[in-house]
Amino acid sequence: MTDRLKNYLHLHFIIFIWGFTAVLGKLITIDALPLVWYRMGIAVLIIAVFIAINKFSLKIAPKQMAKMAVVGIVIALHWLTFFKAIKVSNVSIALATLSTGALFTAIIEPFIYKRKMIWYEIVFGIVVVIGLYIIFNVETQYVEGIILALISALLAAIFSIANGKLIQSHRPSIISFYELGAGVLFITVYLAVRGDFDASFFQVSKNDWIYLFILASICTAYAFIASVRVMKVLTPYTVMLTVNLEPVYGILLAFVFLGESEKMNPLFYFGALLILSTVVANGLIKNKGKLKKRNRS
Repeated sequence: MTDRLKNYLHLHFIIFIWGFTAVLGKLITIDALPLVWYRMGIAVLIIAVFIAINKFSLKIAPKQMAKMAVVGIVIALHWLTFFKAIKVSNVSIALATLSTGALFTAIIEPFIYKRKMIWYEIVFGIVVVIGLYIIFNVETQYVEGIILALISALLAAIFSIANGKLIQSHRPSIISFYELGAGVLFITVYLAVRGDFDASFFQVSKNDWIYLFILASICTAYAFIASVRVMKVLTPYTVMLTVNLEPVYGILLAFVFLGESEKMNPLFYFGALLILSTVVANGLIKNKGKLKKRNRS
């Protein structure tokens, strides 16, 4: 098994976990803002323990730390908009719309990596837009959720591309520590300014604590470090496009755990299928191109 294939399979496992993240977001009863604060805070503590056990150095250049801090704020905003989208709509809407991140990545990545825009990436992006248009028209009661998920998708594309560069010179755990730490600090300052750190903020039910711990440990600390690590081998666009499978896993898990609230108009699934078809098409074209290069050499 090649290193690339191992990382690709690992990525699919991570995406399955992320699919469960959306279900947890719906099951947790607290609002999106405290939810993300608890998630990032607990995750940072877990990652700090991991770094201490492995005796990794936290020393990095101030300029790099600043970059990670900015990315961390973007991640915090991504999760805030994502969980808010789930709260105001449902898991299926939020996850299907989040797949538009592939379109945003296809547009942004060429400018960051200074490469030419590939024609089929744009075609796949257009297919994603068509799928989103269908969803938008058949699920009009979830407009707010769709808009929030679109914003979340754009933010996901931005931090995915940024991490694609950072991973070239830093350990995944160090990147995750500084990014999530900056994100939780950003939310903490915001909550402090608003005066939201009152007694009610820390009143969390037993079930919510259990869900939050699973969310922070498995779905965040582990999955975040692992997702950054696979970027050493896979391109940000491939990662972002493969993440489009998250709705498949998430919607299936939502049916199991949430039942009737996740049943949608049949046209919704057609639109989602259009979006997800780009995953298969991208894989086929990229693999075909690699085989041609190998045969030539």
